[in-house]
Amino acid sequence: MTDGARVEAAPRLAQWRVDALPCYTYRKSLPFRIGLWNWYLSVERNNKQTCVKLFAENSNSPKNGPSAPIASFVTKLLISLPPNQQTIVHPGIFDKQLKHDGFVWAIDSTVTGRFVIEIEFLDLKVADPSGGEPASIWASRQIKQCSDSTALSSLARMLHEDILTDITINAADGSVCAHRAILATRSPVFRSMFSHDLREKELSTVDISDMTLDACRAFLSYIYGDVRGEEFLANRLALLRAADKYDIDDLREACYESLLEDIDTGNVLERLQTAHLYRLPRLKGGCLRFLVDFRKVYEMHDDLNAFLQTADRDLVAEVFHGVLAAWSGR
Repeated sequence: MTDGARVEAAPRLAQWRVDALPCYTYRKSLPFRIGLWNWYLSVERNNKQTCVKLFAENSNSPKNGPSAPIASFVTKLLISLPPNQQTIVHPGIFDKQLKHDGFVWAIDSTVTGRFVIEIEFLDLKVADPSGGEPASIWASRQIKQCSDSTALSSLARMLHEDILTDITINAADGSVCAHRAILATRSPVFRSMFSHDLREKELSTVDISDMTLDACRAFLSYIYGDVRGEEFLANRLALLRAADKYDIDDLREACYESLLEDIDTGNVLERLQTAHLYRLPRLKGGCLRFLVDFRKVYEMHDDLNAFLQTADRDLVAEVFHGVLAAWSGR
């Protein structure tokens, strides 16, 4: 491509200067960057119309980049040069999601000589993955990111520096302080505790005797948005139990997905029992597949004997049925 395909771009304005366009000709610009996307312009002329097209790269492939832009913009065709410049203005596009074919403007006249295609972006938004209102990348998006980051760091400081704490969590081997309002916001169980005349409300303490202090700190760090990766991995089973006990769905899902990722002979039987206890079918299926389909059950004699003596009878039966099915299918 030559310089004639280059688009001049500012933060919200793009102009493509097009040389004389013969009839039945198609041209496409080089990519230009506005907001989160690479954009293209194209122009095509026949004997009746001039068609201008604007589209964003990968607007159909959210896995490879940002989702299709929701755009508001004004398009102009500037014909010839000042002081005799003629301007054709499109009525405007507002909050249009540019998928597939993008935006096409068919002008019912043929344009001869040099002209300029101008796009002035009034706003660019991205869809909210959770189904909320689309957010502008130039205002609310940046402000929200900054606000979220500041809020999370402030919450972490409140926890780690004991700023105005008003509840004590007693773990099996120590205590840590927290804030009722934050716990109640994240867990309906905590909210019920602190909203009714229960022991926890009266004494300003919560006993979590089935968690170690380290696991309890990891639990609180997750609630406050400050959990570290290694802290999470080291306490996944305890965190899963806490998520189930205190009805925190996002923590339960995070533990669930993580436990699926590193099943091995050292942990598979423990995770199988955890999956059975907390009704996690995908985790149970992953453990059974590891034991039966990959024949690891035959390598774990001592661990398997201990499992058969202590595990739930229904779960033991499932393992046996899986082994028998594998044998019969050989």
